[in-house]
Amino acid sequence: MTDAGPRRDAVPDRSRFPRLARVRAAAGIALSQLDHARGRTVLTILGITLAVLAATLLAGTGLGVVETGQQKFDAAGRDVWITGGPVRFSPTGVGGFENTIVGAHELEAELEARDDVRVAVPMAFQTVYVKSNTSDYETLVGVGAPARGGSVQITNGSEFSSADVHYADGDYSGPMTHEVAVDQRTAGLLNVSVGDSLYIGGTTGIARQNEFTVVGISPTYSRFLGAPSVVVHLSELQEVTGTTGSDKATLVTLTVSDDADPSAVAADIEAQYPHYDVRTNEEQLAEILRDQAVVMAAGASLVFLALFAGLALTVNILLSHVYHQQREFAALKALGTSSWTLTLTLVFQSLLLGTIGGALGVAVSFPAARGLDRLAELVVGFGDIVTLPTWILAGGFAIAFVMSLVSSLVVSRQIAGIKPLDHLG
Repeated sequence: MTDAGPRRDAVPDRSRFPRLARVRAAAGIALSQLDHARGRTVLTILGITLAVLAATLLAGTGLGVVETGQQKFDAAGRDVWITGGPVRFSPTGVGGFENTIVGAHELEAELEARDDVRVAVPMAFQTVYVKSNTSDYETLVGVGAPARGGSVQITNGSEFSSADVHYADGDYSGPMTHEVAVDQRTAGLLNVSVGDSLYIGGTTGIARQNEFTVVGISPTYSRFLGAPSVVVHLSELQEVTGTTGSDKATLVTLTVSDDADPSAVAADIEAQYPHYDVRTNEEQLAEILRDQAVVMAAGASLVFLALFAGLALTVNILLSHVYHQQREFAALKALGTSSWTLTLTLVFQSLLLGTIGGALGVAVSFPAARGLDRLAELVVGFGDIVTLPTWILAGGFAIAFVMSLVSSLVVSRQIAGIKPLDHLG
């Protein structure tokens, strides 16, 4: 019986897989060169990581601002917003603001008389001087609005004990309740709690004559304004800021009846009061975002600059990598390595760098977002302004991948132009 011997196909014939062998060779060269130039490798990964981080955070912040704004408007429990145009500063007047709605209490009564309006709430914002028995005067936002009802959150203490009785049908002869609600930041700033006294006025002289008692801690208005604030009845704010003569307010918010359409109510009221701007929740938010178009454009520019800088850094480092190893690439070419294989080597390098940099950028986005949220909470009083849905994270990673691929294709032109005889002597 004859021994047939080993089968010829027992050992794979690599010559049957030339492309696979070329790919493995390119991957091996890529890894060895990255390991050899660790400093440039780390710098490239860092540049890609920062570009991805900038893109995800700026996009997440833009999305978060829109979502937070929508939540704040929804949480306010109002359906329609009436304003007299933009709020303007009035440096020569007490209070610092030129509120544009005149006859606010009369307008409130007229609107509440409508069948399609359930509640109308005029609100005024004024700069006031505030001090406690243990602090100096601080300049804060005074809010003239009701601190009672389902739309106002009280976290400590109680609501106002009564409605706005000082207005007294327009002659401001009713008793002042001298009750004030503050947010937690104001309480910490002035070192007060429920039951303590605050002195509030449009000037320090008026403030010394008007002692208010802190009845509750409420975050509602400070969250809406994004600033520390004190909340008193509208007529009492007008009294201490000298605006009782014209009964001015900043805006009027409406809650419509259950069976009413906010858009239809807004259109009807705007026709009745053509000198006022009347908007629904969505329209008011869109108007605010439109006013911040410059800021949003600046954010988009920063995203573009971050991506451009990351791309430029990646291309520059790859070009530097090729420049410093021209002899090695020339030697590889002289040994028969094709330009295609060397280009594939650079593609492997770039995609590996992009994958690592993109993954790190996505990973770092989470703690960075938490840090921005904490900073925002300290500065404006509410956090959760950075939203990182899956599509933003995936987009950031895709940016790194595309950035690296484009970089490798740009640098491959230099590889193709290397002539062995010019570098090997």
